Amino acid sequence: MNIDEDTSTWLGCPTPLEMYKHQCALLEDELTTAYRLLSKARANVAGLVQMNDLLTTGKAEAEGKLAEALEKISMLEQQYSFASVQSVKIVTQQRDYLHRENQRLLEELRRLSELYPELSNSLI
Repeated sequence: MNIDEDTSTWLGCPTPLEMYKHQCALLEDELTTAYRLLSKARANVAGLVQMNDLLTTGKAEAEGKLAEALEKISMLEQQYSFASVQSVKIVTQQRDYLHRENQRLLEELRRLSELYPELSNSLI
């Protein structure tokens, strides 16, 4: 067997030039695909940049509204200070005390009217 035999003339074997052309065609296809993917990626990046701008604007608006709300809360806390809340608590306690006292007196009147039915007409 002759190892140095030239195989380029064999049937079905490509010549070196044909192999180079085929390799160039494969590389061109890969390059075309890479350019297409790069274009898609650039479009995606542009979309993401636009979305980021919208989110940044929305965030700034939300932070502004939050600052306004916190300022309003601070103002309301100062307006309705401890003294005004305390006065409402005192009035509430007085109301509850008078309600309990009224219920106690009604119960006492009911017991007395049961013990002395003849007085119940004059009491009521």
